[in-house]
Amino acid sequence: MRLGVLTSGGDCPGLNAVIRAVVRRAERAFGAEVIGFADAWRGVLEGDYETLTVERCRGLLPRGGTILGTSRIQPYQFDDGVQRVRKTMFRLGLDGIIVIGGNGSLGAARDLCVDGVPCIGVPKTIDNDVAGTDETFGFDTAVGVATDAIDRLHTTAEAHERAMVVEVMGRDVGHIALHAGLAGGAATILIPEVPFHIDDVVAVIERRRKLGRYASIVVVAEGSMPAEGTLDMPSYETDEFGHRRLGGIGGVVAQELERRSGMECRLTTLGYVVRGGTPSSRDRVLATRFGVAAVDLAAEGRWGSMVGLAGTSVVPVPLDEVAGRIKTCDLDLSRGGRGLFQLSWRGASTGGSLVGGAAALRAERAPLLHQGDQVDRLFDGGVQLGRLGHGPNEVARRDRVLGPVSSGDGGALSGDEKPEATVGLEL
Repeated sequence: MRLGVLTSGGDCPGLNAVIRAVVRRAERAFGAEVIGFADAWRGVLEGDYETLTVERCRGLLPRGGTILGTSRIQPYQFDDGVQRVRKTMFRLGLDGIIVIGGNGSLGAARDLCVDGVPCIGVPKTIDNDVAGTDETFGFDTAVGVATDAIDRLHTTAEAHERAMVVEVMGRDVGHIALHAGLAGGAATILIPEVPFHIDDVVAVIERRRKLGRYASIVVVAEGSMPAEGTLDMPSYETDEFGHRRLGGIGGVVAQELERRSGMECRLTTLGYVVRGGTPSSRDRVLATRFGVAAVDLAAEGRWGSMVGLAGTSVVPVPLDEVAGRIKTCDLDLSRGGRGLFQLSWRGASTGGSLVGGAAALRAERAPLLHQGDQVDRLFDGGVQLGRLGHGPNEVARRDRVLGPVSSGDGGALSGDEKPEATVGLEL
């Protein structure tokens, strides 16, 4: 057996641990050879590669980044891209390629499998938004870095009796913001899933001041958006791959919070610091398990699969069930704050989670929330969720997907019957 391996998309802590595990498992268990491609698919397209051995991969566990380099180049950007990939694989005698990447990379891997290029996917992203897995490596490290920063900001906020706005990464989902905000004791957390209302954020801060709490932390995911027409937003540039260059929402929130409340407010943007550096022990273990499982799937000929975490088990997940989907925040996490979660509208209410986990996807082959699915407003002095974009209004509970938002008696909402949820997270 001869395998290719590449790291694609944004970097994250744990990539080198996966490479190390792939090489050690392939070489030691199967006597196989591993070819590492430089800068993701560019290396495949241009024939830029190196042979990876156990000796070459020694000392990689604690190293951040990736020894192979990475890029966002995909074969489908070129008319002859797939043909060039096939030629490289034939010339090197490869049985298939292990693709370590996020949503875009895994979608390309699925398409390549359809076009006759055998691929195995390994999910990586600090955002933890890949469907079909309960967790991606890199996420734990990012949350740890963000939480440490919030802990440090508490002391300076208390010293000066200020409000501190902390902007963290999170383009389409707010997993980092939600977890770090909970762990760091934030007063309010803004995440991208549903639009937030700045007046509600101000109300939380003012209520805390009346209680004698003069220092507050507001955690904002970079992709959070205000309700339409409530705030003037900066215009975002678009990169060559069609992604908006986010950043700036934290400044808008800080400025408006200070103007409306009269409380001194400061902004800290963590940015890429949460994506770099040494991976946590949890991420090293998860990345290692994923790498071993990916080689095992290749040895069994189970191409077109991704390795995923279900509870404590690493399991195969069809790439068809992952591509084009994202995993949004599970609001059951709010129970870790104040123990209060209620989804209510027009006098009817029901408890539950707005987002199904990876287990629901595997159990019923049901989709998680797609990009654009929305609930207009979720707030109670705590989490506010911003919208993603467009699409059907679909809400998934932890054990099953409900489809259109239900009013609790089996009826579906329509027109202006939009739900309002309360999520108690004020600490």
